[in-house]
Amino acid sequence: MPASNHRTPRIAVLADSDTRWKWGALTAGRLAPEGATTDGYLLRGRATPTERQLAEVGLRPDALAEVPLAGFLAELRRRHADAAAAPYDLVVLALVGGAVQAALHGLARLGQEHGVRPVVVTGYVGVVYEKLADGLLLRHGADLVLANSAVDAERFRAVYEGVGADSTAVTEAALPFLGGAPHRPAGPGDRPYTVVFAAQPSVPAGRADRAHLLDRLIGHARAHPDREVLLKLRSKPGEHTTHLEEIPYQRLARDRAPLPENLRLVHGNMGEVLDRTDLLVTVSSTAALESLHRSIPTAVLTDLGVREALGNHHFIGSGCLTSFDRLDEGHTPVADPTWQDRNGVAPGTAYAGAFDTARARTAALLKLAGAEELPPITPYYTPRTAPGYLPGLLARHHLAPDGTPLPGALDPAPAEGLRGRARTAVNGAVRGAARAAYRHGVQNVAPLVRRLGRL
Repeated sequence: MPASNHRTPRIAVLADSDTRWKWGALTAGRLAPEGATTDGYLLRGRATPTERQLAEVGLRPDALAEVPLAGFLAELRRRHADAAAAPYDLVVLALVGGAVQAALHGLARLGQEHGVRPVVVTGYVGVVYEKLADGLLLRHGADLVLANSAVDAERFRAVYEGVGADSTAVTEAALPFLGGAPHRPAGPGDRPYTVVFAAQPSVPAGRADRAHLLDRLIGHARAHPDREVLLKLRSKPGEHTTHLEEIPYQRLARDRAPLPENLRLVHGNMGEVLDRTDLLVTVSSTAALESLHRSIPTAVLTDLGVREALGNHHFIGSGCLTSFDRLDEGHTPVADPTWQDRNGVAPGTAYAGAFDTARARTAALLKLAGAEELPPITPYYTPRTAPGYLPGLLARHHLAPDGTPLPGALDPAPAEGLRGRARTAVNGAVRGAARAAYRHGVQNVAPLVRRLGRL
């Protein structure tokens, strides 16, 4: 059914983790025509967010389902085949690169079968500091590949053009979750000066490095008893995020009890935490970009070096690179405005128009979709260009090289609702036990095996 044949444009957001759900849902809101409705789909897998994580993000549509990728594609196919159903006009793929590529091939097949397809948008949830070529080429084929800054847009186009791929899908925008009130410094008798350390699940990864950061944070709290020091955690033990967290700070903190009275471990929405932050400290968290956008003094740590593996090399030239030693001495970093502007986090009015181009391009593509004139999806990777790579990648998502589901790929109930539908007790218990076992293996058994292997 063409988009113009039903009054309310329909959007589907497919996400594979809590952070990507936040990015995808907010991106849909930035690009959607007025009055559009959005359905959410959570890709079933290692990092499928829990109810608590979804509540913390605070972005939850009325329709939300947990699906395997083949199940999501089957739902789209059903909507196109059923005259009484409403196909989606826009699909936002908030996924890791391999899943984006598989979804693109599945959607390409849908277009071949029905002659029409939705507009497809994808992008990155934060700083792209590793696997640039790999991730970009896996996203090639989407109608819009959103770049979060002018710097990213230039890099993305250079990669596509360098391999002879079409780069016109690259569209400069910004991170959709920037916003909030500008920094208001704590005044006398108002509230304590608040330092927030934004933890990351996998940066740094090693126990010694994470212990160093925690110990320095504890030391900072003791050296500044007049300050409130918050360790902002990404998840609770047993929960997964976009990246694996093998050594949670909670576990390290238990070994250091009692902590200083002015140091607390907190969860919650990052935006709400930033409302009371006077100094944001991190290794390379996307929270630094949120903080800079609000004009909050932001420290990107050099304690463990400035390295690509840490992602803090992205902040070279920002004025934010510093160490705990300097912070303990009272240093307050001052961000470079030119760097901020080039990297998509400039405070003030610039952000207001950051999505204008992407919104206009989306509207034009929706018109083409409504007239059944969207061109076919043509990913860079095909069985001809990457015969040793693509088939295995698609097979991991139970798709054949032509984008069709492999035998047995479809779940008997492809879209399992998380709201308004009750799961069966048996299936829920089995799935929960399996996830618990997997998470225990990742967070406890695997690190032990690696340590034994180094003996």
